[in-house]
Amino acid sequence: MTTLVTDADMPIVDFAFADAYEQRAQLERLSKENWIARGPFAYPIFTYDDCVAILRDKRWHSAASVISEVMGIQDDRLAARRRESILSAEGDVHTRLRRLVAPSFSPRAADRLRPFMREVIDGLLDAVTPNGRCDLATDVCDPYPIPIICELLGAPKKDWELFSVWAEDVLRIFNATAAEELDVIFKAQDELEAYTLQLIADRRNSPADDLLTSLIAAEEAGDKLSEEELVMMVQAVIVGGTDTTRNQLGCSVALFAEHPDQWDLLAERPELAPKAVEETMRYFGAVRSTGRFASEDIEYKGMLFPKGTLVTPALAIANRDDSVFPDATTFDITREPSGQPQMTFGSGIHYCLGAALARAEQQEALPILARRLRNMKIDGEVTWKPSTVAIYGPENLPLTFDPS
Repeated sequence: MTTLVTDADMPIVDFAFADAYEQRAQLERLSKENWIARGPFAYPIFTYDDCVAILRDKRWHSAASVISEVMGIQDDRLAARRRESILSAEGDVHTRLRRLVAPSFSPRAADRLRPFMREVIDGLLDAVTPNGRCDLATDVCDPYPIPIICELLGAPKKDWELFSVWAEDVLRIFNATAAEELDVIFKAQDELEAYTLQLIADRRNSPADDLLTSLIAAEEAGDKLSEEELVMMVQAVIVGGTDTTRNQLGCSVALFAEHPDQWDLLAERPELAPKAVEETMRYFGAVRSTGRFASEDIEYKGMLFPKGTLVTPALAIANRDDSVFPDATTFDITREPSGQPQMTFGSGIHYCLGAALARAEQQEALPILARRLRNMKIDGEVTWKPSTVAIYGPENLPLTFDPS
């Protein structure tokens, strides 16, 4: 017997909590009652297997293109500005885009940047380690990914600060407060588009050994990216590769500060970095959920989800599923692979395109931080971004450590 999802008996989510820790605790309690719950805008999905099943079902489309409408934002400018993006494209369009650009985002392509990643993180630490204290969020995490993205694209170093501001402002469209910030968002979108068009024009005239040249040259069976698609991909790299990395690094170090034995272990055994990255992203991922909407009526587990229904696979809760990750509430960087990946990069056709780059950035930064910030301790109040943001992390992370 099939039950309409709006009529089904399930727990109700109360997002009145301002604190993200309290929100996660609430969702973890509800996940013990049912695999799904009823929220104000969408249906959170809790279990690992159900999240994977929905994310891999191509009838569930990315909510990136409809999130503003879902949140009740009424502004004609949004429709006029909507562009096809690899983040929201589906079907043949998405398959074509991924096929053309995938070689440019391979692990081998990311590995070429590893020496530069080490140079960047060491340079940032050189400025703070003699003092024995820093605000890691603002002094290290915020600036860390910007020069790497610039190097990846072949953009001038003088533009690092612009990239940082644009990435943060463009991503505001996914925040619950987006309705009040549209002017800021639109300004960043316009500036980023103008910059990207100029960058593409420069690279067409002067090809180089960088991602942008690779994207311009990407071709299969005579098919190439259009100018508009090139702009979209460069913007996706700048926006997607900046805020996620800086916030994940902050989440990871804050987590290690609560587990000094694990921090010391990473300092002594830097070869654990790959496992440490997967475990920190599993235990405390900066991307806590994602959105999908039903492109048609979908029946799943005895429930009928009418076309247009929004669900939010709760990645942070799926990452704590004991049926997949034994002793899931224990943080252990020596954890052996369970055979199933952590969910912070998502799953299915919209699995994070930049996962190899993101992994490399964390794998290079964390062991250097552990080696150079010995006896690291929290020194004051850690302030976190509001729970309304799409990508979560610390705004301020004051630390003390042995001067060096």
